[in-house]
Amino acid sequence: MNTIIKYRTFDELMDEVKTDFFTYEMEGMIEPSQLIKIAQRVNYDLGQRIQGEKQKVIEIVNGRVKLPDDFNVLTMVLLCADYQVKEEVLQGTHTEDVYMNICTTCSQPGDNCSCESVVTVCEDKYVKVLHRKSYVTKEYTEFKRLYVRPAKAVDPICSKKPEYDHWMEAELRNGYLYIIGIDTGMVYLNYLGNLEDENGNLLVLDHPMVNEYYEYAIKQRILENLYMNGEDVVQKMQLIEQRLRPARSNALSMVNTPDFKEMYNLWKMNREAMYGKYYNMFKSYYINL
Repeated sequence: MNTIIKYRTFDELMDEVKTDFFTYEMEGMIEPSQLIKIAQRVNYDLGQRIQGEKQKVIEIVNGRVKLPDDFNVLTMVLLCADYQVKEEVLQGTHTEDVYMNICTTCSQPGDNCSCESVVTVCEDKYVKVLHRKSYVTKEYTEFKRLYVRPAKAVDPICSKKPEYDHWMEAELRNGYLYIIGIDTGMVYLNYLGNLEDENGNLLVLDHPMVNEYYEYAIKQRILENLYMNGEDVVQKMQLIEQRLRPARSNALSMVNTPDFKEMYNLWKMNREAMYGKYYNMFKSYYINL
């Protein structure tokens, strides 16, 4: 599958389906909230290859890290070791309204009024106070890879022990990443997340070879619901089911097809294996000759 993956929202997918089922849409027979689970099932059927990589820097609290809500599979975790602190001033000012008691004669706050008149008239006003803000950033310059104990939601590359002797361990358990021997700090997480955008909207894969699988799966459920409600849609259901099977096969074939980089890595791995099996054992013999 191509490494460049495009997505679209579930609402955009439903717009395509409603265009084909225009009559049912006009009569109010399509309820999108009942069809979200169908799109989620198709995402699960297509597998983890369609999921995009996400990354976050999270604070370690009491030796553990709360995993993101959209977390699925951990692909890499790094401990942020050394950093530099930079303090920068924001451009412009921040205006804030402060409620104060102001003298109408000298325009001073009521507590600091210096008028010598016998009667001082004060009234309540909102005064604009300008504040110049600054912020502090931490630029991390050193990272240490953690060894994560094997688990279901951990990529095998994370469970490969580092070559150096003094490495730190972590364990994934019950929605938390436990860092052994470290109570506070920051970690960098790279993970495969659920197909959701920043607003929590469901995403689906957008590809010409896959779109039909989503659409036919949703159309099948719509017709099934209409049939259960007494509508005569038997022939339409048979047609959609006939189209659904090849659409699913085409989508799975496209998703599981390796791209050039994956094929190159497989070729490289086989070449190194054959080198170690048939040539490396005789290398020292030829050198001594």
